[in-house]
Amino acid sequence: MPVEQLIPSLISDFKSNILPQAIQFIITISPVLFAFIMAKIFWPIWVSYVRSKNFLSLKYTTLEIKLPKDTFKSPLAMEVFLQSLHNTADGSLYAQYWKGETRPWYSLELVSIEGRVKFFIWTEDRRKGGVISGLYSQFPGVEVHENEDYARSVHFDPNTMKIWGCEFKFTREDPYPIKTYVDYGLDKDPKEEFKVDPMTPLIEFLGNVGTNQQIWLQILFRAHKKEQRKPGHWFKKTDLWQDEAKELVNEILIRDAKTKVSGEINPDTGYSKLPTISKGEQSIVESIERSVTKLAFDTGIRALYISKKEVFDGPFGIGGIIGNMKHFNTESLNGFKPNGDVWHSRLDDPWKDYNNIRRDRYAREALATYKRRSFFYPALYPFSRSKSMILNTEELATVYHFPGSVAATPSLDRIPSKKAEAPSNLPV
Repeated sequence: MPVEQLIPSLISDFKSNILPQAIQFIITISPVLFAFIMAKIFWPIWVSYVRSKNFLSLKYTTLEIKLPKDTFKSPLAMEVFLQSLHNTADGSLYAQYWKGETRPWYSLELVSIEGRVKFFIWTEDRRKGGVISGLYSQFPGVEVHENEDYARSVHFDPNTMKIWGCEFKFTREDPYPIKTYVDYGLDKDPKEEFKVDPMTPLIEFLGNVGTNQQIWLQILFRAHKKEQRKPGHWFKKTDLWQDEAKELVNEILIRDAKTKVSGEINPDTGYSKLPTISKGEQSIVESIERSVTKLAFDTGIRALYISKKEVFDGPFGIGGIIGNMKHFNTESLNGFKPNGDVWHSRLDDPWKDYNNIRRDRYAREALATYKRRSFFYPALYPFSRSKSMILNTEELATVYHFPGSVAATPSLDRIPSKKAEAPSNLPV
């Protein structure tokens, strides 16, 4: 058949046979397609609704921890305490998607209210028993009190107040660890006069906060688990944190095998059979490998500087917050820096904000998010989309632990004297 006759014939067959069948097929499967589209649209809305409903139905408590005059426990005690809070249970499918249950999360908080420095832990009321018993098991001399939430008493008034808020993120990839208490030698329990504790300058800074000013530091965490979809698989789960750590270690070793060839050459690969790496790179590899062997937490860190307008001191408050977070940083590994995509860190230049409109909006958002202690679930965290960092127990215990008497800040609330049981030989 000639080409000029073949094309009209194909068009005619398509119109008379294929097109009606295709239309009929689409009509037949349209209910399934419609249901799929509706589920794609409304399922996230439903999950957000049940989670929000569950969040509002629960009771929460703020525990204040008062330290004894002498604290001789190393941050290892805090690490052991944090291990007791590592709970990866999300609940059954019914509990998650009908009742709105989520993986439990907690908030470690270090607060300065006009220079009075306090330690808090925020948790669900039903989980406070485990938190309190865990604290007493590792820190027998502390006192734990249930207090009213200090954050609830603060309400933003743009006419009289200023609030600056930021969230922190890593300077490098997650598997690189920060500088921990082990690097500071605190795992060896040195004498108080020889301790170099990264918490000490932070507490000293908080103790110098003036009248009508407050600084709040909040560390939210939940247990990290293997929940990411494995590349190339629909149902297999993997831990991208550990996978990325292995890739980084292999990258360092392979790079060194190419550039620092020594010894006998393997003819198949062209690399040395015994490649050497520098001491610095060996230290990086050891730090990464040690980091991923410990229990890990998804973590979010935020800070607020709240002040009356007339006494707001940006260089002291903002600079002090950012500067004191650098005590956990190293050039070769990891560290913290403000997330430039969140809140006031975005307003570096004055022309980015007319008449403080954005600045005041960010202040309200930062305060509301802090009060909710929300970070990991979009339904409870509508104002920002910061990516959570992964800190293991050693790193988290470094950022938040109870300092010894080396922290001599007079405004740090401590118990004035030790408590002891009465002697057994007292007369009746």
